[in-house]
Amino acid sequence: MAYCTLQQLIDRYGQGMLIQLSDRGDTAPEEPDSDLFARAIADAAALIDGYLFGRYQLPLAEVPALLADVALRVTIYFAHGSVAPEKIRKDYDDALKLLREISSGTVKLNVAGIEPASSPGEGLLVNEPHRPMTSDTMKGYI
Repeated sequence: MAYCTLQQLIDRYGQGMLIQLSDRGDTAPEEPDSDLFARAIADAAALIDGYLFGRYQLPLAEVPALLADVALRVTIYFAHGSVAPEKIRKDYDDALKLLREISSGTVKLNVAGIEPASSPGEGLLVNEPHRPMTSDTMKGYI
């Protein structure tokens, strides 16, 4: 499931930046490379799904705004290839941190989820051992 679209990338980062990222050949493109961005969007979706798996029912019925924002930051980072500006790298790192928090349950999405399986070891176990020191066993010491 795609969490963002090419149009959302254009709206956030501008067509100029996307055209510049698409320029990987001898002639400058006039439009963003749809294949490049389709791959980056798919890679970002796979990464996000990996963090959501086990906590939320996939595919999600709708994309929360928080995930769309994360997807845009991850996608533009992936589209940069091996060299991304510091701001894009920081946004990507922040997006990964947020995904870890979503995966751990610290940050919750307002979507249908999966109840975490409880293990038999969960809960409070009280062990009250026999107390060897009683008034009978302490005779002669007190």
